[in-house]
Formats: sequence, C-alpha cells, structure tokens
Amino acid sequence: MKLLLAGGGTGGHLFPAVALAQRLIETEEDSEVLFVGTKRGIEARVIPELGLPLETIDISGFVGKGWAGKLTFGPRLAISVRQSLAILERFRPDVVVGVGGYASAPVLAAAKMRGYPVLIHEQNAWPGLTNRCFARWADRVCVSFADADRAFHHGRTVVTGNPLRQGMDECPPIPRENPLLLVFGGSLGARAINEAMVETLPLLEPLKGELTILHQSGPKELERVREGYRNAGWDPEGVVPFIEDMAQAYARSHLVVCRAGATTVAELTSCGRPAIMIPYPHAAGDHQTTNANALARRGAALLLPQADLTAELLVRLVSDLFRDRERLLAMAGVARSLGRKGAVDLVLKECRIIARPRRQGGSAGNDKSKNNPPLRAI
Repeated sequence: MKLLLAGGGTGGHLFPAVALAQRLIETEEDSEVLFVGTKRGIEARVIPELGLPLETIDISGFVGKGWAGKLTFGPRLAISVRQSLAILERFRPDVVVGVGGYASAPVLAAAKMRGYPVLIHEQNAWPGLTNRCFARWADRVCVSFADADRAFHHGRTVVTGNPLRQGMDECPPIPRENPLLLVFGGSLGARAINEAMVETLPLLEPLKGELTILHQSGPKELERVREGYRNAGWDPEGVVPFIEDMAQAYARSHLVVCRAGATTVAELTSCGRPAIMIPYPHAAGDHQTTNANALARRGAALLLPQADLTAELLVRLVSDLFRDRERLLAMAGVARSLGRKGAVDLVLKECRIIARPRRQGGSAGNDKSKNNPPLRAI
C-alpha cells in the first residue's frame, strides 16, 4: 500500500502519522509512505531524522491570525493546493491520510479534486477546524474518542483509538529504583509549565539526591530553563529541548507532569503512568480539560488547572505522590486499564478497506466507488 500522510505542526498531529508509517513499513514489504507538511512544523525536523520521506508545501494557519494574515490566506491556499496536486501526481498514493493541522487542508482538497480515497484521523475529543471541514468528504473518519463523533455528522466514523509510536505498548511497570519525574508540555514545550517547574525546584530540596528530573523544555526556552535548574542546584543536563525516545522516557518515569493533549493521554494510558495534568487553557473547545477530566475522574491522574498552578501547589502534589508509593501504583494501574491497544493496526485496516476498490482495478486517483460501512466502534 502507498500511503500519503498529510499534516503536522505539532507532535500531537504528527506522531500518530509516524506510528502509521512505521507500522505499515514493518508489516508490508512493498509499502511506500510519504509525509507532506511545512518547513515550519515539527515534521521538518523529525521526519528526516527518522529516515522517512517528506515533501513540504507553502501554507500557514488561519485561526488566530490578524486581518492581514487572513487576507493573504486565500492566495497561499491556492498555491499550496497546486503544490499538493503535483505531489499527488508524482506519488500516486493508494490512500491519503489527513492527521489534522493546517498543513493537511491543501492536501485533502487536492485529493478530493483528484478522487483519491481519503481517511481522516482525529486525535482529540473535540476535533480541529481542518478535520471538521473535510470530514463530510472523507471516505473514513477514525477517532480516538467516541465523543468526537458529534462533530462528524456527515462522516463515516470509526472509533479506533490513537496510534502510538513504537515501544509504547511494551512499557514496563513503574521501576523500583529512586523516582524519576518526567516533565513536558508538548513537543514545543509549554512556558507555564517551564516557569512553574523552575519556581518549584528550591521547594523540592528535601528530595534532592533521590529524585531525578527529565524535563522537555522545548527548543526556545532551553537555555532559560537550564539556567533556572543550575541556579537552584539541580542538574541542568536533565533539561532537553526534545525527547527523541519517549517510550524509554516513560519506561524510566514514576510520575509525569504534562499537558493533556490526546496523544499524551493515549501514551499515559498505554504505558500506565500516573500524571499531574495541566491542560492548555486555550485549546479548541477546551478539549484538554475534557481529556484530563476523563483520567482524573477515574483516579489515573490529578487535574491541575493552569489558573491554579503555583510552585507551592505543584510541589505539594509531587511530594505527596512520591511519599505514597501505594497510591502511585494504584494510579498507574488505573491508567493502564484505560489504555486502548492496537489503534495503529485498526487505522491501517480502515485504510486498506477504502483503498481496495481502486487497487483492484481503478486507475490512480479516478475511482469514485465507495465501500463505506455505517458508524461503528471497534
């Protein structure tokens, strides 16, 4: 199968696509994948490092732009659609997969124009703008949360879960050695979490010598956060711009301080790791608070709204959990019980279903036949 994966911008959009690509290459000897994104998104760095092919188009976001930015969006969209049409003509995929983010919009539009089978994957409980707009024309809409279906009245929706990067499903139980606190705010970091952690360090003095901190700060704030660790007497080498092997980071961790994006939720539950979740308050539809609540209500995580985030409160929560290993292990057990395994194979299965008519006899990009079952959950 030839799979074109469109979208990115953030790790939450990109990493499910990476999981799909890696799994397809692993299971199909003659498979081919191609990523399409932008030079500004995280995909421009991560995809080449993984040895996967990437082509870029010239497009930027629409939401949150001023009037000047919105006025230039139309011409830029037209250019990026033409670029996408050229990419489709060269690659001729069996299926086009949109994983969200503004970079997927021109590719999905071009795929619709040429009649390519389209699958959309939505990671969040409340879908993003691009996926909401294109769902009615997609052959299949795969969602991580059943609640997301309410935004896809015209789509052909399947609940699959969120595809995870390699190694997440094999995460071991919480280690017995001295605790490791894993801190991250997404692939690009989060200033509020970075600042709170730096302010918290002096208050964590009683745990110094036994507690290790691994902190993904994002590239822009790396030096400032490292300086904060250095000034507080903590090892600044534990602060990194980006964690390449997240599966290993989870495997070493005892507790996680993080945002509440859909990919993070899926990783926490697959790995069975307790968390203090600080949702990004400006996420569309406040979906991160919804995500965090889903874990907090069941006892797998603690919800700490950013408006309530202080060094004093954060250190109290962290210290209390590290002093109560029984509670930490109970939270880990609940988290693991909520995990949904095998999402990557379920999404690839749907790709094969919608690709089948064209692969069996239609010419590339021109088969309009459909094979669409009704709404269902897997």
